[in-house]
Order: sequence, then C-alpha cells, then structure tokens
Amino acid sequence: MSALHWIAALLASAALLPAAEWKPVPGHLLTRWSAAVDPQNPLPEYPRPQLQRPAWTNLNGLWDYAILPLEAEAPTAFDGQILVPYPVESALSGVKKPLRKDQRLWYRRSFQAPATPPGHRLLLHFGAVDWEARVSLNGHLCGTHRGGYDAFSFDITDAVKPGADNALIVAVADATGAGQAIGKQNFNKIAKPGGIAYSPSSGIWQTAWLESVPPVHIADLHFVPDLPRSGLRLTVPSSTSHAPSEVEITAFDGAQEVARLRGPSDQELFLPIPKPHLWTPDDPFLYTLHLRLGQDEVRSYFGMRHIALGKDPLGFTAMLLNGQPLFQVGPLDQGFWPDGLHTAPTDAALRWDIEQMKRLGFNMVRKHIKIEPSRWFYWCDKLGLLVWQDMPSGGAGQGGDREKEGTPVSPELTRQFEEELHLMVQQHRNHPSVIMWVIFNEAWGQYDTRRLTQQVKAWDPSRLVNSSSGWADQGTGDLNDWHNYPTPVCPKPEPSRAAVLGEFGGIGLPTPDHTWVESAWGYRGVTGTRSLTRKYGELWRQVHALRSQGLNAAVYTQLTDVETEGNGLFTYDREILKIDPAVALQAHRGHFAPPITFQSVAPTAELDPVLWRFTSTPPAPDWHQPHFDDSAWAQGPAGFGAPDFKGASPRTPWTADELWLRRSLALPPGELHFPALRILRGQEIEVYLGGTLAMQLKGSDSAYDEFDLLPAAAAQLRPGQSCTLAIHCRRGKSPPFIDAGLMQERRP
Repeated sequence: MSALHWIAALLASAALLPAAEWKPVPGHLLTRWSAAVDPQNPLPEYPRPQLQRPAWTNLNGLWDYAILPLEAEAPTAFDGQILVPYPVESALSGVKKPLRKDQRLWYRRSFQAPATPPGHRLLLHFGAVDWEARVSLNGHLCGTHRGGYDAFSFDITDAVKPGADNALIVAVADATGAGQAIGKQNFNKIAKPGGIAYSPSSGIWQTAWLESVPPVHIADLHFVPDLPRSGLRLTVPSSTSHAPSEVEITAFDGAQEVARLRGPSDQELFLPIPKPHLWTPDDPFLYTLHLRLGQDEVRSYFGMRHIALGKDPLGFTAMLLNGQPLFQVGPLDQGFWPDGLHTAPTDAALRWDIEQMKRLGFNMVRKHIKIEPSRWFYWCDKLGLLVWQDMPSGGAGQGGDREKEGTPVSPELTRQFEEELHLMVQQHRNHPSVIMWVIFNEAWGQYDTRRLTQQVKAWDPSRLVNSSSGWADQGTGDLNDWHNYPTPVCPKPEPSRAAVLGEFGGIGLPTPDHTWVESAWGYRGVTGTRSLTRKYGELWRQVHALRSQGLNAAVYTQLTDVETEGNGLFTYDREILKIDPAVALQAHRGHFAPPITFQSVAPTAELDPVLWRFTSTPPAPDWHQPHFDDSAWAQGPAGFGAPDFKGASPRTPWTADELWLRRSLALPPGELHFPALRILRGQEIEVYLGGTLAMQLKGSDSAYDEFDLLPAAAAQLRPGQSCTLAIHCRRGKSPPFIDAGLMQERRP
C-alpha cells in the first residue's frame, strides 16, 4: 500500500469510528484531580516554562489508538480512543491495557496546521514518550527517538499541509526491560507489579505540542549563576550555530528592569546582576528573563544560588547553599499516581505534592529514579524545594557492591544509558531547585562509576554529583550516601565528601479504602496514626542527633504510598496524611516534645514469666471469643519461639507452622490513657481483644514496640473488668517468636 493510499485509509477509518465518551477506567484508586481532567484539553499549561513562546498548539486530547503485534503493518482500523498524555496502562488514558514487549502501540490524530508567518518553521514537540517512538506526518517519516524520560522535537514544516487535515501517527514500542532505563517500572512486564516494582507507563506520557518559530530561532538556553561575580553566565544556542546572531537579553525583578545585555548567540555571555536577591527554599526568588534573537522572542526565569562543599561549624564536610551550611531534610518521592501512573492528572496535582512537602517543613526532595515534566521542576523553583535528581535505573551495568565495581553489559546499552544521562543533565540544568545529580540508585545497573562521575561533573560543574545513593559506594563523587531501614545511621565523615542518609524509615501504615491493593507493606509496620507519628518523631530525633557525627542530610521513605507499598506519609490517592503535621513540621526542624513513655497494664514476659494457653492444632472458629473454653489447650510461659530469635530468648519452644494463644487480662479501675499493645514478634500475627480484631501485623520486629489498637478493640477494654487477649501467629522466613502485653501512655 502506498503512503498516500495508507493515509487515505486512515482518514476513512476515522470517519467510521464512533465518537467515544472518555472516562477513567474503573478499578484501583482515583485522585480528586481526576474529576478535573478535561478530555478536550488535558494538561493545558505551557509545558516548558524556561523557554516559553506565546504561540503554541496543544495536541493533548483524544487520539485513536491500536495495539498490534510488534512487526505488524500500520493499522487501517483502530481499537478506540486514548487520552493523551496519559500512559496506556493508566486509568486516565481511558484504556488501561498493558503494552507487552512483543506489541506496538499506534496513535493517530489529525490537526489543522496553525497559521504561521512566511518562512517560519513548525516544530512538533514531545515532553516524553516511553520508550521507542516513530513519528510520521501525512505519510512522511519525521523521525525516531529512543528514551523514556527526555523531551524531543521534529521539524515538520516540509511534511505539513497548510489549511488542510494533517494525519499524525506515533508508533511506540516499549519492552520495559532489556537494559532500558526504566526506574521503578515493573521489569520486562512478565508479572503483576509487586514489592518495589510498579506498573509500567508506556507511550506518550507528557504533553505533545506544536510551535511556530522563525527560521533563525533560540534552540536552547543554559544558565549558571555566578555569585562571586554577582551575575549570570548564560549561553543562547541558535538554530543556526554556524552563523552566530546577536541576542538581546533583559532581566527583571518583577516589573523592574535590573540588567540588559547584547551579545552573540552560541557563546557564553555574562549578565551582571547588581546586589543579587539569592534563591533559597525559604525565599525562592526568581528573576524574569526576556530574550530576543532576530524575530524570535522567548521568556524564561532564573534563580541566583550556589551549591558546593565546604566545612560546617563542627569542621565536617558539608553541603553549602550560598556559602552557608543547610541541613537538608526531605522525602523520597517516586512520582507515581494511582490514576495517571507516571503522569499527574493535572498541573494542580503536580503542584499539590510540592506544597505539601513545604507544609511539612521539608526543604529538599529526592526524586527517585524518575524524571518529571518541566512543570514539576518549575513548581520546585517557584515554591522553594531543593531537588536531588536521580537518573532512572536501567540494565546497562551488572551492578556491584562496596568492594567491587559493576561492569557494563554491552556497548549498545551503555551508549543509550549515557545518552539519556546526558539529556537529563542538559534538559534540567537551568532549574535553581536542582542541586544534585544522582547517577545510580544503590547498585541498580551500576558500572564505571568513577568515569561517569567525572563525565557528569564535566557536563555540569555547578552542581553536586552523588555517584551511588546507598550500599554500592565506590569512594567517588561529592557524597558518601548510605541507606538503612528503618533506623537512621551516619556514614563515616570524609575530608572531601559530605555524609548523607539517602534513605531510611519506610514505616508502613495501610489505610483501608485508600490502598491500591488489600495488603500494602512497609519496612516496619504500625497500626495507627498515633503510633506512626510517635515512631516518626523518634526516627527524626535520632537523625538530628547524628548531626554531631557529621550527618548532612536525610531522606525519609517516602512521600506517598505507591501501589503495593504502604509506607507513605500520604495515602496513594493523596487523601489522607497519616501523621500529625504539627509534630512532623517540628521534627523536621529538629524540635521535639518530651518523648512519649508507657507504663504496664498487663505485663509482657520481658522481666517475669507470664502464662498463656496455647495450641498448634487449628481450633474452632470462635477460638478468639471470650466465652471460648481453652481448658484443653496447653499452658506455658511467654515468649514462645525458636531459640535463635534475635532480641529475646523464648521460654516455651514453638516449632509448628501456626500457633494460637489466649490470655486473660485483669484491667485496673480507672480509664486507660491511650492503651497500646507492646509486642515482639518474628512473623505475621492477628490480635484480638474481647473477641474483636485489634490489629494485623506482617513482617517481624527486632525489638519490643507499642502498637495502637483499632477503635472497636480499644472499646472492649473496660476498667475493673477482665478482657481476653488472643493471638494467631503464622510462621514466615524469620525465626518465630511472640510475646505481648498491654500498656498505656504515661500522662504528662
């Protein structure tokens, strides 16, 4: 079939396709912002705030789509409509279908070419397409692109038909594996997401748009604040770098002009900024920038700030912002959404996450192995949040450890990874919020760490480079970054590197009706907001105590729940904040109330034996009810468990797969003050009070801890009466152990 006949067939099939009503695909969670998604104009904001022109055409909206075998010819009929720019696997796409590695996703839409002045060029931009895109217009191949996180453009002037319908086709393949840089997307799409792997985000997932530009126009911008010289070093590459043109640059403080400069494009220029207003998280001041190159006019902005290593007042190597030590506290942010996956439902949603981090007193965020759209960085610039930007992990290297460097897999994979690494730096280096590039997360795909660290430093000498965040340090880069769960630790201070804690915490609190799956996990579980807030405050108390040992920053895992992970400060749908915001705000600033302490109501076996009834034979269904007769069960002292359980010594052996226990608690007179169960366990348990479920806990503990009761169970604790405590234990991978008692908070 010829190209012209193919296009005719596509347009004919479009006429036969019934108009579809878009709506999010039900199942899992939606956020409140999904209701604000306009299928006729989703994400209408200009997508590139630092190089902005007034005339542009948004191509977001409903496109036709088809999913075919990878080697199949272009479709002549389509499966339905998809809402761009939401990934095909997402609910907001209106499709929510997987794209297998042996398939290709075809997009099609028509558009009327915008009117352009004579001689102007028409550019087609994509914020990001995951992963391999082949773009055609009216049967002409515009170009191809590989990479899931970087922006790319094609000049479509010669293929466009003015004043007529233009047929735009985008064909996408995405193996989500095979060495690609994919971050937390589920590897190879061979199984359902689980653990720390999430749903893939295939296809167009950032804004697609058209822009008219003069034949000679500004192709890019590069800013470097120069505080010692009170100015801005900047380069303005033009579309015709072989023939430099004069560029006019004007900087504004609000409406007040503060600097003006004329100079050649494609060369570094220096723009003096008298008495520069410095950018900080507490005062995120931005200058406006107007640039003119011939007929081309663009608007931009910049912030005056400097990041470097130096010494803090204690003599430790530290990160200095504008010459001053700043202890950095922030969350790990995966950047996933239950309804849009990689794509936030709206720009307001994108901004909301950053506003909440500021509200909680964070001054930094580690964007975890995902690269966001430019507008996310804009809101970090605008609202004042430092960014540690991770490179999405991939399979270009075989990984390593602290004793051994990783090795490359193949020249092709390393070439692709390093190209995408370079584009990450190049496309986001103007944002004042970005202070650090993180090349590898732990040892995921790690190789040639020293060489790549030097390369990133050469690309951007103005920022810090974190070579490997956690566990696979090769002794290079600006930071010595450790991960530890759940408790914080401090790497050994070094003369030339700052000591940081790149991940810690991960306390899990699943929230019914706000979870992606029925059972979400955390590195350590709690049972309620009060216990999470208490434990959270204790962890940050330990973090701030480590500052005297040289700790320079700490990153808590994590901002929100994500799919199977329930360890977020917010639920995945952003509806519930699980901690007390006032306590969190003060904890991040290093201010703490006296720690909460407990007194015993019904003791554990930590000091003296406590008798329980127990059985390893499955009992009747009402075994946990107060009226149940357990007189035939064996009797023995707690704790119950294996002799090799770390943290306690059992008094009664337990070797079976399951164990059921009962004990009667004699409650004192007077109201209990925030009662909680004190538990040490090595496995999954279900706990009942007075026949009512009090909590369900997965995983294991390394020390005794207090857990909140579900309200219905707490109501069974009546002063002066007895109450049955019943526990069902299931062995896991850890050695088994169980001991429990009832506590209450000491009154202030």
